[in-house]
Amino acid sequence: MEGMFWIIKRRQAYVALAVCVAVLVALVSLGARRQAVATAAAASNWGLSFQQEGQPPVGNASAQQLAQFGAYYVGDTAKKTIYLTFDAGYENGYTPAILDALKKHGVRATFFVVGHYLETAPDLVKRMVEEGHTVGNHTYHHPDMSAIANEAAFREELVATEDLYEQIVGQAMPKLYRPPQGKYSEQNLKMAHEMGYTTLFWSLAYVDWYVDKQPTAQQAFDKLLPRIHNGAVVLLHSTSATNAAILDELLTRWKNMGYAFGTISELCGV
Repeated sequence: MEGMFWIIKRRQAYVALAVCVAVLVALVSLGARRQAVATAAAASNWGLSFQQEGQPPVGNASAQQLAQFGAYYVGDTAKKTIYLTFDAGYENGYTPAILDALKKHGVRATFFVVGHYLETAPDLVKRMVEEGHTVGNHTYHHPDMSAIANEAAFREELVATEDLYEQIVGQAMPKLYRPPQGKYSEQNLKMAHEMGYTTLFWSLAYVDWYVDKQPTAQQAFDKLLPRIHNGAVVLLHSTSATNAAILDELLTRWKNMGYAFGTISELCGV
């Protein structure tokens, strides 16, 4: 009987140990899932949902949420105003034609430039400023800024761009920031805001950045005309041959639809 008693006790101990291990594994797994959720919530890719033609899209953060950090993605939706912006990662030979079309229509745009663009196309940057356009900060190296949690590293990406711009233009760079690829985190927005920056996303864009797979003019119009809306912050890429070719006609069509063009300064006071 005594031997049987110890066998039973050992079995009970093994069962208890197995239960403890199972609970521990479950807790670790739950913690990992919670951490994954927290990480996903902390970093995000800017995204839009177009729910009705001609109406502003819904962003994955609302205008009210972004406003806490001095950030925008759309203007006054009661006014037929468009805010035109270009991301300029490098000069592909098309910016002069884009500037010509803007000048013809009296439209002032905002160009978000990176360090490489400032290094290789300083004369075009000067022309942008001379013709009344705004030049904003797209970071120096175009990294995934949402992966940068270190404040010093985050600041360096913006400050290095500011410094080179000031050397070229002879004046301080406007405090406008666009996260590369639209990748951001709440921490990024806070850090940019603390540096005095306004973060600018967009409410209308299309796939125009593949230089070896450019959309046709009709494909571009099919995206950019039906989806235009009041207060639209439009993102185009200055590397796009299609954009350079259609911009004159695109601006004409938007004007014929009753739209006027505002500046980012008018939108957010920068």
